[in-house]
Amino acid sequence: MPQRYMKAVISACSKGGQWQLALLSLGKMPDLKLRPNIVSYSSVPERVNTLPMAEIRLTATVRLALGLLASMPEMKVSPNEISYNAAISACEGEGQWRPALALLGDMQQDATVTPDQISVSAAIAACWRDGQWQLALGLLSSMPKLRLAPDAISYACAISACSENGGQWQLPLSLLRLMPQVRVSRDETSFSAAVSACGKAGQWQLAMGLLSFMSDALVVPGVIGYSAAISACEKRGQWQLALGLLRHMSLVTAAPNVVSYSTTMSACEKSGQWQLALGLLDQMSDSAIAPNEVSLTVAIAACSRGGLWELALHLLWSCMPELGIVPNEMSFNAAFGACAAGGQRALSLEFLSILQRSVLDGLCDCDQKGQLLAGVQ
Repeated sequence: MPQRYMKAVISACSKGGQWQLALLSLGKMPDLKLRPNIVSYSSVPERVNTLPMAEIRLTATVRLALGLLASMPEMKVSPNEISYNAAISACEGEGQWRPALALLGDMQQDATVTPDQISVSAAIAACWRDGQWQLALGLLSSMPKLRLAPDAISYACAISACSENGGQWQLPLSLLRLMPQVRVSRDETSFSAAVSACGKAGQWQLAMGLLSFMSDALVVPGVIGYSAAISACEKRGQWQLALGLLRHMSLVTAAPNVVSYSTTMSACEKSGQWQLALGLLDQMSDSAIAPNEVSLTVAIAACSRGGLWELALHLLWSCMPELGIVPNEMSFNAAFGACAAGGQRALSLEFLSILQRSVLDGLCDCDQKGQLLAGVQ
C-alpha cells in the first residue's frame, strides 16, 4: 500500500473519531515497510482531545498520545509544534497538568520547536481542569517572556481556573477588565467564564450584571453566557430570574439547550416550584430536546415534592432506560421519596427493600423492576 494511502486512512479514521483504528493503522506501517512521517504522527494525537468525556478521562489515552510523541525519534521523525500541541491537548482533556507542563518545558528546551499560543493555552486549561489556578496564572503571565501574546482563549482558561479558587470572584473580574488594556478582545467565552465565577461565589447580582454588560461591550450573549447566569441564579435560589433568563433566550439568538433547561428546572425544584420544574420537562419534549440524567433526576425530585409517585417511577424505569441513562443514587432516593410522599407506604418499603438488594452497579434487574411496576398498574 503506498504511503500516501496509509496516511489518508489514518487521517480519515482520526477525523471520524476512530482514534483506536487510527493508532492501529499507524502501528501497522512498519510491517508494511512504510515509515511514518511527521504528518502521520501528528494526525493521531491531535484527535485525542475530541473524544467523548467518558473516554478522554482514561489515563491510557494520554499514554497513547505521549507514547506516540516519544516514539517519533526512533522512527527518525522529528516532533514539531503540532505534535507537541496535540500531546498537551490530550493531557488537558483529562486535567493532567503535570505531563502538560513537562511537555511545555520540553518544547522550551528543544531547539527545533517553540511553544506557541496553542501550547500555553492548552497547558493553562490543563491546570484549570485540575484546580491549579496559581499555575494557570503563572503560565498566563509568562507568555510575554516567551514572546507570545495571550489571546481570548488563554484568558478564558485562566479566568475559569481562578473561579475554582475557593469561590473568589475578584480575581476573575480583574482578568476580564485587564483584557482590553492588553489589547485582547473579550468574547462570549471569557465573559461566560467570569459569569460562572461570580455564580460559584454566590454573587448572582454580579453575574446578572455581567450578562447585561456584554451587550454594552458589543458581545452578544449566547447559550453559554445565559446558561452560566442561570446557574448563578440556581445556586442562590433565584428561580424567578432563572426562569426569566430561560424564557428570554427564546426571544434572542441563544436557543436554550439541555443544560439551560436542567439548571432552570433545578432552580425551580429547589425552591418548591415542582409544577414549574415538570412543566419545563414538557417544554423540552416540545422543543425536541432530549433530557439528560440531571433533568430527569430533577423531575423525579419534583415528583417527590408533589407526591406524584407513579410519574416518578415512570421516569425512573421507563424514560431513563429508553434514553440510555443509568439511574444514580439521587434518582433512586428521589423516587423512594415520591412513593413515601404519595402515601404508598407498602410500595415505598418494597422499593427500599429492592434497592437494598440491588446489584453492585446500582441497577435493579428486570424481575425487581417488575415488582415495582406491578404496583403502578
